[in-house]
Amino acid sequence: MKENLKKLLSYYRPYMKTFLIDLFFAMVSAVVALIIPLVVRYITSSVITLPAEEAVPAIWKLGLLMTLLVAVQCGSNYYISNFGHVMGAHMEYDMRQELFAHYQELSFSFYDDQKVGQLMSRITNDLFDITELLHHGPENIIISVIKLVGALVILLSISPKLALAAFALVPFMLCYALYFNKKMKRAFRRNRERIAQINAQIEDNLSGIRVVKSFTNEAVEEEKFKEGNDGFLDAKRDSYRYMGGYNSGLTAFITMIQVVVIVTGGIGIAQGQIAVTDLVTFLLYISVFTDPIKTLIDFTEQFQNGYTGFERFLEILRIAPDIQDAPDAVTIDHAEGNISLRDVSFHYEGEERPVLDHVDLDISAGSYVALVGSSGVGKSTLCNLIPRFYDVTGGAILLDGQDIRSLTLESLRRQIGMVQQEVYLFAGTVMENIRYGRPEASREEVIQAAKEANAHDFIMELPNGYDTDIGQRGIKLSGGQKQRLSIARVFLKDPPILIFDEATSALDNESERLVQESLERLAKDRTTLVIAHRLSTIRNAQRILVLTDHGIQEQGNHRELMAQDGIYARLYRMQFEGM
Repeated sequence: MKENLKKLLSYYRPYMKTFLIDLFFAMVSAVVALIIPLVVRYITSSVITLPAEEAVPAIWKLGLLMTLLVAVQCGSNYYISNFGHVMGAHMEYDMRQELFAHYQELSFSFYDDQKVGQLMSRITNDLFDITELLHHGPENIIISVIKLVGALVILLSISPKLALAAFALVPFMLCYALYFNKKMKRAFRRNRERIAQINAQIEDNLSGIRVVKSFTNEAVEEEKFKEGNDGFLDAKRDSYRYMGGYNSGLTAFITMIQVVVIVTGGIGIAQGQIAVTDLVTFLLYISVFTDPIKTLIDFTEQFQNGYTGFERFLEILRIAPDIQDAPDAVTIDHAEGNISLRDVSFHYEGEERPVLDHVDLDISAGSYVALVGSSGVGKSTLCNLIPRFYDVTGGAILLDGQDIRSLTLESLRRQIGMVQQEVYLFAGTVMENIRYGRPEASREEVIQAAKEANAHDFIMELPNGYDTDIGQRGIKLSGGQKQRLSIARVFLKDPPILIFDEATSALDNESERLVQESLERLAKDRTTLVIAHRLSTIRNAQRILVLTDHGIQEQGNHRELMAQDGIYARLYRMQFEGM
């Protein structure tokens, strides 16, 4: 916990000036709250005993003094509420940036086991409560401590007997609070986990809403959501049960403190030991004394919310990316495109069965190589190893003779362009999506890339051409149109190495023809790896590799492999001869 708090406090560093001023005004506000009852006591015990001609002017002056004190307190509270909250917003901004940047560093293996909605919850809901704690926590503690200590000193100076009576219940109150604090912390953590699960469920449902409706499974989804929502409600019930016991119990303790003071003071007045003005002043200070206790009640709830959120925040930050640059990694400016696999093996985390087992392969620069084979034999995995989306578990992959692990990730991935079967387009315009391939590209360069990808004509038919908003994930475009935009992105990137992962398998014949033309244009003079489902698209490949569970079983061009009458020939006949 010590390290966690140290990390939490580090977020104050850039805003230390604002933070210190915030604490200063918090102290001013607390001191004013202590001074006003003393002025009231002075009026009731001394000023009213003076002759009227002296008392009235004195009361006017003291009234003006109290008005000035209220104005100072008002200004202090304004700074706390305005600039203090802005400071909290800046800290939330910093933490969100840090967490989002960390998300970008984590590799595919992390996202394989995560739900997007839960990750979103950590960067939204959790951070809001953390920054509320960071803003209000210190000032609440400062105000509360000053009021409690100040009230105790003043109460002891007025009447030690009444002060001891007031504080007699405090130890019991603290024990009560500590018990419920532990219960509340566990309950609030469960709340965080349940709301993250709900967010994940919502994200999953809304992303697949067209599938839901096509299968008329709205009721099924509602029932699944109800289960998650019921779990959240149960967790909330637990937390509110403990919070209810906590708040109601402490409120009862505060009221009992007032009762004890009134009873003790009444007996003291009856016995002539305490003055009525002292009891009146004492009751005013009891209010000053109980306010910080109420504030601390709120703070403990706030702390439970904020700190459990911060623990979840740190859980993600402490996950180190399993794929990082080596300390002595070098930059590659422009690769020739020679790729070599040396005794490469790979298995996914948590699985013992290897997807690739001792694979050797050489691909010369500028060559066009196709990978075929049944599903699950490792075609996509092999291609994902080249840009280091995953790291080999055995052997090495070389680019132009250098182990790719010795290259910086950024420079390595700049050399590779990928066109996948499942195209992801971002919400925004056509121009923005193509320019994603090279953000600094000019409009003319984007248009040229679109022309090379056979995309310019259909783009110009859109309502606003290149400035047309294509909707979430490009929902307003057909599959072929989305695929051509993804190819235009790669044209704009202009990498020396290309990987096509079944880029045409989900398209109709006309779309496939247009996409295939642009792919062949893109592949010219580049090292190209094609994962093919439709074998007709790779008949002209210089080299075809047939991958099975036992590695590369066959290789050659289409004519050579058909002549061998092996696995490739059988796959080809199944597709084109109905056998």
